[in-house]
Amino acid sequence: MNLAYTIKEAINMSTINMERDIMDRKIISVSKKRQITIPLQFYKHLELGSEVECSLEDGKIVIQPLHREPSEFSVEILEDLVSQGYSGDELVKQFKIQSKNIKKAVTNMLEEADVIAAGEKSSANFDDIFGSED
Repeated sequence: MNLAYTIKEAINMSTINMERDIMDRKIISVSKKRQITIPLQFYKHLELGSEVECSLEDGKIVIQPLHREPSEFSVEILEDLVSQGYSGDELVKQFKIQSKNIKKAVTNMLEEADVIAAGEKSSANFDDIFGSED
């Protein structure tokens, strides 16, 4: 094995990796309303929809596709609606309504958790929710 060839190969691989990193990076503007535009190639590559998940990790903002699992409450919602006597088209209609209500409630809870985490609101304790045993 020729040492010069190995060094040349390592330099070429390093250059290819640097070029790939540069191609995978874009500088984007942040608007006065804190909005950004995701570059089209990133949007298409990640198959992003109308919503993404945004998180802070090690001092970085991470934006990733939102993977929604089927609602964990679907069975419970259906059981409740059937017990109320719904069936057929009316069952489907009521299921859609209840599913939206669950989604809104979860969104509200997450927003409230963000406000509490930011220190803008204090959280409730056990006694606040259930009352004291006195």
